[in-house]
Amino acid sequence: MSGKDRQKQLAREHYERQNQRRIEREARAKRNAIIGTSVGVVVVIGGVIAATTLLGGSDSPATASPEASASSEASANPSATDTAAKPTAFDPASGTCGYVADTDGSPAKNVGTPPAKVDTKPKTMTLKTNQGDIVIAVSAEKTPCTVNSFAFLAEKKFFDGSKCHRLGSDQFPMLQCGDPLAKADGKSQTDGQGGPGYRFVNENLEGAKYTRGVVAMANSGPDTNGSQFFIVYGDTQLPPDYTPFGTVTKGMEIIDKVNKGGVITPGEDRTGAPKETVEIKSVTMSNKS
Repeated sequence: MSGKDRQKQLAREHYERQNQRRIEREARAKRNAIIGTSVGVVVVIGGVIAATTLLGGSDSPATASPEASASSEASANPSATDTAAKPTAFDPASGTCGYVADTDGSPAKNVGTPPAKVDTKPKTMTLKTNQGDIVIAVSAEKTPCTVNSFAFLAEKKFFDGSKCHRLGSDQFPMLQCGDPLAKADGKSQTDGQGGPGYRFVNENLEGAKYTRGVVAMANSGPDTNGSQFFIVYGDTQLPPDYTPFGTVTKGMEIIDKVNKGGVITPGEDRTGAPKETVEIKSVTMSNKS
């Protein structure tokens, strides 16, 4: 291969890598709907109403495009892919979780990475908000990597001053929080894209149900958890794709109040920034149940 041909090959591979990263950034931007999030859709089948979601992945019919197809072809070529590290699940033998850097270019409030050694003691997480306290019983036993991440972010005051940026609809009853950069003003186009600059695995998905009071992680695909989470205030029919790590034991009346207030500017899926602002003043973790 001549020097000129080699330069062309390197240029082509660089373009393919850049294109792949752009596709991944666009997919992550869909975190605005709960999956990081997804757009809630109501489907009527045989008289039964089922809530479904349009995933933000490149294999979603809603996001398929010639560019996405080109990206898929590039992915088949190892030299054209982003060889980012993969997060690893909790290892009971060592008591550790594997957190990795989020390299997709999403906005981040970087406060470091949680320690690999997991603390399984936390049992309660308290969100102190301008509307009152929301107390959540967390399961460090079933979701050690998730709870360890929240304990780390809480200690770093990561959530302090952040606003819950997305309120769902009757078909998609949830309040989404955890984007440290969200403005929640009904105007920002980047709300729902922010995170901590790292990601970790899904947990506790087998048989997962998203009923009233459940608190779960928002994501943009498998093992892309960061800092965003949602609180369910009604029963949903979401697929078991979002790590359920806790249940609200106090403060659901706050969520109900916010829901009654409605959204500032409803999107096509009727979700949007809540009129009743929910600002998280601080997050604390406790070993007491």
